[in-house]
Amino acid sequence: MPYKLKCYIPIFSLIIVLLITGCSPNSSQIDNKDQDLKIRKVHTNNPIDQSVANQAKDTLSNADGVTKVKAVNSNKELLVALKVDNFNRLRLKKIEKKAQTELENTFPHYKILVSTDQKMFIELDQLEQKVETDHTKVESLEKDFKRLKALLNEKT
Repeated sequence: MPYKLKCYIPIFSLIIVLLITGCSPNSSQIDNKDQDLKIRKVHTNNPIDQSVANQAKDTLSNADGVTKVKAVNSNKELLVALKVDNFNRLRLKKIEKKAQTELENTFPHYKILVSTDQKMFIELDQLEQKVETDHTKVESLEKDFKRLKALLNEKT
């Protein structure tokens, strides 16, 4: 074999090995996607019934492009925050509008506010935990709702 061909054989074999290992899916990436879709049901002993929020989570968890859902409800209002995967972030408004109409059809007696904002998602997650651990009362929940609605209407 000529000397030039002997030099290229290890380089080509290295490139092929790198391509094969780089293109295979990582098992932690697959497990991470399944972990993102888990929904935490909020149950309380307080008079604050969260069954509407739990139904909304179940409904929207099957929506296209939605990876996580957080929701909290009061007597007549339902706040929902969606986390959308990176590819679908280009169609945030469309996903938000579709979720809004779907929830309005499901819960016609509730005033529904849907957001895909990250800050709203974090705030609703904290409020969900607060309601779940029974550290909130109806008056406190109403106050938090007013604060979150102000955040939703705030334009930056």
